[in-house]
Amino acid sequence: MFDIVTFGSATRDIFVRSKELKIIDSGEFITGKALAVEAGGKLYVDELIFATGGGGSNCAATFALQGLKAAFLGLIGDDSGGLEIFRELNKLGVDCNFIKTTTKAKTPYSIILSAPGKERSILVYEGASHQLSLADIPFEKIKHARWFYLSGLSGESAKVFEPIIDFAAANKIKVAVNPGHDQLTKDLDVLKKLLGKIDILLVNQEEASAITGVDFKNEQELFKKFDELVPGIAVMSKGKEGVAVSDGKKIYRAGIPESGYVDRTGSGDAFGSGFVATIIQGGSIPEAIQLGTANATATIQQIGAKNGLLKKGDFGSWEKVQVSITNL
Repeated sequence: MFDIVTFGSATRDIFVRSKELKIIDSGEFITGKALAVEAGGKLYVDELIFATGGGGSNCAATFALQGLKAAFLGLIGDDSGGLEIFRELNKLGVDCNFIKTTTKAKTPYSIILSAPGKERSILVYEGASHQLSLADIPFEKIKHARWFYLSGLSGESAKVFEPIIDFAAANKIKVAVNPGHDQLTKDLDVLKKLLGKIDILLVNQEEASAITGVDFKNEQELFKKFDELVPGIAVMSKGKEGVAVSDGKKIYRAGIPESGYVDRTGSGDAFGSGFVATIIQGGSIPEAIQLGTANATATIQQIGAKNGLLKKGDFGSWEKVQVSITNL
C-alpha cells in the first residue's frame, strides 16, 4: 500500500543565469516589466544548470524524503530528459513503477532565464506530461493508496482530473489538490463541483478569490465561504506575508523567515507537499505549516526544485515559524 500517489507534471529544467539579462519597463506586460536580451546580439551565460522539476515530480520527492511510501504517476518522453527524471526520482526513493513513456511527445522542458538577484522568466514546453490519459492510469494498482496528491493538470491531462478525484472518493482515498491553470480557468466549474471531495485544498490568495468570489483581502469572509465548499482543510498562501489555513473552526496564520533566496522555482510545491506530509503522519496544522515553510525556505536557497528539499526530522537553518490561531 502506498501512503501517497502524486499526479502532475515531470519536467527537465534548464537554469540559464546571466548578469547581462536586462530588466526593462514595458507596458506590453501585466507586470509592467520585461526580461530582455538585445535583438540580434549575443548574451554570455554565467551559470547553466540542469535539474528536474514539475509539480507531480517535486511533491513526490518531498513525500519520499519525509519517510512516506510515495509513487509518482505521470507521462514522460522516451528520451534522455525522461531518463534523467526517472533516475533522479528513483535515487530519491520515489516508486517509479507508474511512470509511463511515450513516443508521441518529448519530455517537458522548462528553461528558466534568470538575472541573479533580480528577476526570472520561464520558457515552457509542455510535452508528454500534459498528454496523460485515463488509459495511462492503472487504477486497480493504486486503489489501496491512503492519499492522492494532484498538482496542476493541463492540456489533455486536464481531462483526468475529475475521474481521479471521483475514483478517490469511491475508494475512500483522501485527496490533496494544488490546482493548476486549467483547473482555475476553463475548468473552474469542474473544480468547484469537486471541492466537496477534497480533503486539503492548496491555493494562493488570488486563486482563493477566484474560487470563492470573495476579495482575498477580506480573509475572514473568504474562509467562511471556503468552509462551505471544502469539508477539510483550506490552505491559502500569501506570498511574502506567509500563509493562512482554515480547518472550518479556526484560522492558523504564519509568516515566513527572512532568508533571502537563490531561486524560487519549486517553492510552492515544497510548501504544499511538506504541509500534506505532516498531516498524513498525524501532525497538527501548526506543525504542517512549520514543515511546509521550512521545506520551501530550504528549497529556494539552491538552484533546482529538488536540491534543497528537507529530509525527515530536519527543519533547516531557520527557527520554526510562529503560528497564531484565531476562531472563525
